[in-house]
Amino acid sequence: MRKLTSILFGAALLVATPSISQAQDKDLVETAVAAGSFKTLATALTAAGLIETLKGPGPFTVFAPTDEAFAKVPKAQLDALLADKEALKAVLLYHVVPGKVMAADAIKLDGKSAKMASGAESKIMVMGGTVMINQAHVTQADIAASNGVIHVIDAVILPPSE
Repeated sequence: MRKLTSILFGAALLVATPSISQAQDKDLVETAVAAGSFKTLATALTAAGLIETLKGPGPFTVFAPTDEAFAKVPKAQLDALLADKEALKAVLLYHVVPGKVMAADAIKLDGKSAKMASGAESKIMVMGGTVMINQAHVTQADIAASNGVIHVIDAVILPPSE
């Protein structure tokens, strides 16, 4: 069954992934900005001072929430987060894994945890053929960039409370 899930997920990625060859000559930030659906993420990365980090050599794996995912966060909570640079940085680094983790690698991590750039861990699961990180579903995977890979997610994931 696991092999079938991997095959089905891989086939779905081939259909859903945009022109990866175009993205590979751009870094993670340029790739996300060009997609047009990560305006809130770009604003948050700028506010947290993380743009230069994600334009660096990497490689990085970014679980990127779309503007729709950010819209699910209550406005007051999002505004407070954008105003608190350290808290914002912690949340954003919880969306980044040092190194390059492709979808096929994530499927092998089913039920395990991934160490995020924030230092905290996130749980990787495969449910119904969909890769999840914590409660967020990966809606598009393996968007290659010159310094890593982006996996689009449908929710903002929050680090565990200390």
